Amino acid sequence: MQYGSIIAVFFVVWWLTFVAVLPIGNKSHHEEESTTLVAGGDPGSPVAPRLVYKMILASILSVLFTALLLWGLTNETLHHYWNR
Repeated sequence: MQYGSIIAVFFVVWWLTFVAVLPIGNKSHHEEESTTLVAGGDPGSPVAPRLVYKMILASILSVLFTALLLWGLTNETLHHYWNR
């Protein structure tokens, strides 16, 4: 695979992983009744979204998933199995 293709696959896998990781560990203002909600704020919005942590987690998982995908695409045993 060419480097541009690998980067494109990683980009797509990263966004899919990031969207999957976003809801992990969120507590809304409605669930945390002790927090004060800003005027006009949505009660369903997260109290502490921890986006940097989730971006790092998505990056680590994306590297693993991309490596697994590229391994699967270049494995000769899987090629023989898929091309029967």
